[in-house]
Amino acid sequence: MPDLDELVDRLHVVALPMRVRFRGITVREVALIDGPEGWGEFGAFPEYEPPEAAHWLASALEAAYRPAPVAHRDRIPINATVPAVTPAEVPAVLARFPGARTAKVKVAEPGQTLADDVARVNAVRALVPTVRVDANGGWTVEQAAAAAAALTADGPIEYLEQPCRTVAELAELRRRTDVPVAADESIRKADDPLRVVRARAADVAVLKVAPLGGVRRLLDIAAQVDVPVVVSSALDSAVGIGRGLLAAAALPQLRHACGLGTGGLFVEDVAETPQPVDGTLPVGPVRPDPARLAALAVPAERRQWWIDRIAACLPLVA
Repeated sequence: MPDLDELVDRLHVVALPMRVRFRGITVREVALIDGPEGWGEFGAFPEYEPPEAAHWLASALEAAYRPAPVAHRDRIPINATVPAVTPAEVPAVLARFPGARTAKVKVAEPGQTLADDVARVNAVRALVPTVRVDANGGWTVEQAAAAAAALTADGPIEYLEQPCRTVAELAELRRRTDVPVAADESIRKADDPLRVVRARAADVAVLKVAPLGGVRRLLDIAAQVDVPVVVSSALDSAVGIGRGLLAAAALPQLRHACGLGTGGLFVEDVAETPQPVDGTLPVGPVRPDPARLAALAVPAERRQWWIDRIAACLPLVA
């Protein structure tokens, strides 16, 4: 395990401007580690306390200091990601994901209505054949059941991602709707990530590399669940996306498009990100451009904030 001084020497903290507001932010800060085995990304969201953020640091250290697992495929199908925009804005968002056959649409946004969600989903459905929605736990069971009916009135939904907050709510919803349910937060924020599957609360498991502690931990969980896996990003930079693509490539089977096309949400990134070809992205290591690292570097006080955060998390990394 590297010590803090070594990590500080290898550290680059950047701020990536975003095209649209996502998760309530318009600038994404991440700390990148230039390690002997590659680049790692520590991008736990600012509100996460050290016990949760430590998993994200473990993921960064794995990428920087451990050899990569074996990949079984060299391209990964991805979904387009549509934030809580108006229907009129949908075509411009989808244009950033050329060839994508699947789109994930944000729903249950605070301040918006179910009618807004239906209009947005229908605008996406007119352009992309397969649509999934993500509520980030924003509905009660009653609201989710009503939303499932409304959102499928004009066409199918691949699945509802994290429609409700708790595992018990997800399990109840599955008994009340035929629309498949996917679990995200119930896995990545849980002390026991496998509980949601044992409770038969999900038809699909959405797994994210950084919150779970790295590619190897993701693959370990994927091997223990008996439902299909979708690898998704946690609003990662190009470095983190590269690790997500590696995780998807290392899975024995991959049945669904993955949520790894979020690079299109950034105005600037630390590396030139390849454009999707026929809705897929290539698998391979990502090395940031030194000029971009310099141009996107945060002020000294923000760099120190991230150093202090690493210092708080490092003793908690297993």
